[in-house]
Amino acid sequence: MTNKNMNWKFNSGAEPFALSPAGKDYLWGGRRLKDDFSKEIDLSPLAETWECSTHPDGTSRVVSGIHKDRLLTDVIGEHPEYLGTHPKTKGELPILIKFIDAKRDLSVQVHPDDIYAAQHENGSLGKTEMWYVLDAGKDASLVYGFYHDMEKGLLRKSIEDGTVEKYLQRIAVKKDDVFFIEAGQVHAIGAGTLIAEIQENSNITYRLYDYNRVDKNGNRRPLHLDKALDVANLKGSKEPIQPMRVLKFHRGYATDLLCRCQYFQVERMLLNTERCREMAAFRTGSNSFQVFLCTEGCGVLFWEKGQMLNFYKGDCIFVPADSVEFRLHGKACLLKVSC
Repeated sequence: MTNKNMNWKFNSGAEPFALSPAGKDYLWGGRRLKDDFSKEIDLSPLAETWECSTHPDGTSRVVSGIHKDRLLTDVIGEHPEYLGTHPKTKGELPILIKFIDAKRDLSVQVHPDDIYAAQHENGSLGKTEMWYVLDAGKDASLVYGFYHDMEKGLLRKSIEDGTVEKYLQRIAVKKDDVFFIEAGQVHAIGAGTLIAEIQENSNITYRLYDYNRVDKNGNRRPLHLDKALDVANLKGSKEPIQPMRVLKFHRGYATDLLCRCQYFQVERMLLNTERCREMAAFRTGSNSFQVFLCTEGCGVLFWEKGQMLNFYKGDCIFVPADSVEFRLHGKACLLKVSC
């Protein structure tokens, strides 16, 4: 890097900072989050890491910059302007970003929408989510609704007598697939998949079926049939079609849009500045924060007065709204999330 490159004139604003996650040891998890992403969390199995979260069930911690060693919840509470003016923020982080390692099948489940959750779950948000498949085994699949229309009574009976699997639609998955899971969609992540999940800031899950498994204490995990049947879409589901993705090329990086919905927008950024002597400048506007989740490779983010933040595979960076102007350098795949 030449001196000329390091002497850019930057605009003032809020500075980016790195996050460390909360972990979850659900029985279906493995150890790929430790092996592939170097997550040093003392849980076994390590099923999920909540990379960017202010949810009370698992809150991220700031690990760089002026807010180092503080909970993200506390930082945003003091600086609501970091979220931006987008109406979805309402003074609280509206999203939750996770890595998920499904060594075994997850339960068949469904999430409520905002209206139902507000009425039945103490004012919680509902849960619409998006999955980006980071890796998948040869025979990996997921559950996506039903092969044909179901009736509540039949569904309840098939769950009780253990025959429900014949009605569930199984979809093969592969690396780089994208799936949008609206509230009300019956679904399950299948064994052998490694996923990045972007969702509403909610932890409301209604379990329909759990393969009669038991936890480490020998107890079956509870089902939530009444609420699940209240919110589940029981119509037969068409097989999901992968969204049309068009790469847009810029100097040193390319982007494609993975998902845009009323709750969040997710872009994939392919960063490669090996041959760039001058890199593009980035900054967030007043409307929304941005979160960068590194899924492959490594690099550095730097801004005024020579400040920089190295990032590696598995790292998560929060960039407040109205940020400083910053530059990215490296060779990496990043998911960029905003409202």
